[in-house]
Amino acid sequence: MGKFAWQDGVALVAGLAALLAPPLWADDAGEQPLMVLGALLALAGLYSLLGAAGPSAWTATAFALLIFVSPWAFGFTGEDAAAWTAWIAGGVAAIVGVWGATQTTRAEATT
Repeated sequence: MGKFAWQDGVALVAGLAALLAPPLWADDAGEQPLMVLGALLALAGLYSLLGAAGPSAWTATAFALLIFVSPWAFGFTGEDAAAWTAWIAGGVAAIVGVWGATQTTRAEATT
């Protein structure tokens, strides 16, 4: 576990929210892409939390950004529940991910 492990926890929780929330809506258009991207974000956060070699903080941030833009990319901006889930989960994880990744990069540069 790194010094900034809480950001990985945010990525895991946001990914789980994007993965688990869509089945609560009836057949919304954004269900499948949001679940797939949520699973990828959750896995990236979990790998980072466990300290396993693999995805970096930037990888989780990239998945978070994909979740955030998915309502426009997959055409479900009119589906309120799906779109707001994507914007909130993706936006929070992306902001925290960028902040955490830049802090990690700065810490590595000073050592």
